[in-house]
Amino acid sequence: MGRWTEQQVAQLAPDASSVAAARKLAKPGPWFDTGSTDALVWGKCQGSGSTPYQVSVDLTGPAFKCSCPSRKFPCKHGLALLLLWVSGDGSVADVDAPADFAGDWAQQRQDRASSAASGPKKEVDPAAQAKRVEERKATMTAGMADFGLWLGDLVRNGIAGLRQQPYAFWDDTAARLVDAQLPGLADRVRAMGSLVVARPDWTDVLLAEIGRWWTATRAWTQLDHLSPDDVGNLRAYVGWPYSTDEIRQGEGVTDRWQVLGVHRTEEGRLQLQRTWLRGLASGEVVVVLDFANIGGALGVAKVVGTVVDGTMARYPGTWPCRALFVDEPAAGEQATTLPGATTITAHLERFSDALGAAPWLDRIPVGIAAATISFGDDAVGDDAGDRDGSVWLVDAEGGALPLASGVAVWDLLSWTGGAPADVFGELEGGALRPLTVVVGGAVVPL
Repeated sequence: MGRWTEQQVAQLAPDASSVAAARKLAKPGPWFDTGSTDALVWGKCQGSGSTPYQVSVDLTGPAFKCSCPSRKFPCKHGLALLLLWVSGDGSVADVDAPADFAGDWAQQRQDRASSAASGPKKEVDPAAQAKRVEERKATMTAGMADFGLWLGDLVRNGIAGLRQQPYAFWDDTAARLVDAQLPGLADRVRAMGSLVVARPDWTDVLLAEIGRWWTATRAWTQLDHLSPDDVGNLRAYVGWPYSTDEIRQGEGVTDRWQVLGVHRTEEGRLQLQRTWLRGLASGEVVVVLDFANIGGALGVAKVVGTVVDGTMARYPGTWPCRALFVDEPAAGEQATTLPGATTITAHLERFSDALGAAPWLDRIPVGIAAATISFGDDAVGDDAGDRDGSVWLVDAEGGALPLASGVAVWDLLSWTGGAPADVFGELEGGALRPLTVVVGGAVVPL
């Protein structure tokens, strides 16, 4: 594996303050006993105490280990060590064998993985499991029926006065959905309580969401007659997860997977990390989801721009499929291009087809070739990039998409210099969120 870039390291950080702290620490002074192999980077960092921190990084994960007491993961020491490594200034040299503390940790990780794969599996009583599933389905069915009645009352009474309703109007309904084990629907109803107040186009947003809610209640009545993919779409929308063991036992796709982009966000009471990957042989694009409670630590993301070898197991559902790695993937080389980049028109057509199969679809992955940034007439001044609809991504055919709110437009422009570049991102709510750009033969996370 080639050495990463500084941007790839920064993408792994839990927050911006960790990156800033790591950059201050990424100098040879406090570091000693450093080294690297094809799979490991290690070193000791002298902190304020008498005992130096032992820092190890497994590049195949990536995974981090540090003896410091920080609750952030990865901590500033792990990030700083990687920044030293990617600088290539000789402060972290390539050697044949790892230091004892790093090698022992890597061996422990391998032993745990082998034990988990070969160890005895917990036996499941099929009859008891089937009974639990039927009990949950009965609870959810009653909850969906109650939700359908609430929607009918909502439409009969009209939506004009909903903006004046207290937040409890939405929160109470969401609480009933939680009791009915429908947490996905509950989060959407709870979020609508804020959207109807905050958005000027709240009526359009609400009507579209009511349509999705009603479609879900009708689809639920036919649950036993739907195809596995349609059931998967519906379960993902209402919040009925599959067990990871169940998914891993299904059919897998072995390929070399390029990490296209990563996005972290907060949804309800959870942190969510989406990692998009594309199989270089199959051409299939999948998304891996990681969750953590607010204040908790998300799993370390795969490094954008790298290629990993592994087997993916897909969840039931239509494109774009959620997937997970069956085993820990093996790290490969750095990528220099974004495969599958095409036109905006092609992506809009595919989004339309995908919505026909899954009306609850929120977003799709898009790779756009030779894209440039265009500012609208109202984009004047230093804050122009923050205005919804004022900044657009334009492809070589003249197709255009507005950039999503909060996109760091100037970061994207600083990398491309305004020249055409291949971009990967997420198309959601009619707007594009760029996640990755190709500049000078390097795949750069934004």
